[in-house]
Amino acid sequence: MSDPLMQPRLDHLDALRERGIDPYPARVPQTERIGPILERHGVLEAEQSSDEQATVAGRITAMRKMGKASFLDLLDSSGRIQGHATVDRMGDEAYRELKRVDIGDFIAVTGDVFRTKRGELTVGIETFTFLSKAIRPLPEKWHGLKDVEQRHRHRSLDLISNDDVRNAFVARSRMISAMRRTLDDLGFLEVETPTLQPQAGGALARPFICHHNALDIDLYMRIALELYLKRVLIGGIDRVYEIGKCFRNEGVSTEHNPEFTMLEVYQAYADYETMMNLTERLIDQACDAIGLEDRVVTFRGHQINLSTPFQRLPMCDAIDEATGIDVSSMDPDVMDRVAQAQGIELPAGSAGKKVEALFERFVEPTLIHPTFITDYPIEISPLAKRRNEGDEWVERFELFVGGGLEMANAFSELNDPIDQRARFEAQERLRAAGDEEAHSIDEDFLFAMEHGMPPAGGLGIGIDRLVMLLTGRDSIREVILFPTLRERKSDPMRNGRES
Repeated sequence: MSDPLMQPRLDHLDALRERGIDPYPARVPQTERIGPILERHGVLEAEQSSDEQATVAGRITAMRKMGKASFLDLLDSSGRIQGHATVDRMGDEAYRELKRVDIGDFIAVTGDVFRTKRGELTVGIETFTFLSKAIRPLPEKWHGLKDVEQRHRHRSLDLISNDDVRNAFVARSRMISAMRRTLDDLGFLEVETPTLQPQAGGALARPFICHHNALDIDLYMRIALELYLKRVLIGGIDRVYEIGKCFRNEGVSTEHNPEFTMLEVYQAYADYETMMNLTERLIDQACDAIGLEDRVVTFRGHQINLSTPFQRLPMCDAIDEATGIDVSSMDPDVMDRVAQAQGIELPAGSAGKKVEALFERFVEPTLIHPTFITDYPIEISPLAKRRNEGDEWVERFELFVGGGLEMANAFSELNDPIDQRARFEAQERLRAAGDEEAHSIDEDFLFAMEHGMPPAGGLGIGIDRLVMLLTGRDSIREVILFPTLRERKSDPMRNGRES
């Protein structure tokens, strides 16, 4: 059974067809976007008219129907403009037809542009064309869609109802464009690598598995862009990047979505210091793109200053400052004894895992302003280059902000194929012991690497999290147009029927 609110609209749909009006015509009059009209006629004063006619198209978002004169608001992605219709200007039949339209319908109108006594820029409608019939009413009679879950589940309605939401996605697009321009100007080449891969690699994460029927093989949705971009680097393209989707079979939270967007950059003859400087430059450009001139954002209750340069702090120093535990020796027994003396229980296992646990518990929550945490244990960084030969620490950084939100990850890339094979083998042993996120051995990548890989710096930036930060959103679902949500049996937006 259909929604009772739909029936009057369905009746109007039938009436349009009976009167020979196509409610979904294949051709649209030549129109102009609303935003440029608002800009061009911004100088008009109250009760002043332009000598120019305009034709605009958009969705009707409000109507004030009166006797022989009515007002409506038209919206497109560039702006909103008022329309004024009268019997005298349109004629009796056309005016009656206009008054039959509903909020949510799309029309095109033509007329002179003027500013009303109250200062509203307006099109004096002389003619109109019906473009598309909306058979469901907009949410809450256009007062806005407020329920958070319904907003995420029905993003099209969210974008219609909430200007702030629409502005966030405009900002996202501008930020990505700015970072892309920056990399292009620096001589980087944008490429595309496979989304379906015979082997998941490049990160410590669980992949999604799918099956290719024709080839009768399992494939993996990529968890990172890294290993294929390094193949491109090995092939002689010294500066390369990709902005693409990655997929990780992990929990859903305010910081995690199974499908997310990454920027990964690789530069030959560079290292992680180069990548730190590049990270700052990219974030600077993203701030400029959305007009964040003072570099101050409010994020999760904190006033955060994004002015560069960012603080740089080695992981072992950060842990020592927070806990008094010296982890630089990477001796698990020493770490256990010192921790127990302070009432801190560390997880069983290797030194690297103990260091990681201390950092996540005692340091991450304190990182409010942007901070590069540098030099990580080798065990949790299987693709990064050692600081020195035989060292248990590698040249890696992560950028944290807002109380522990990880924004970027970068290495001086490991380019020793023998060392890389040994690291993969160590990861394989962890997989055999039950660690589902550990790397498996990627023989094809090692084959490419054995032909010689230049020294390089590599960088990954989580686009969704960066947009969260710069637009002051608390949840990743607010910056992904269609986030992954739990399935629900019924949807109140659909009148309680099964979805």
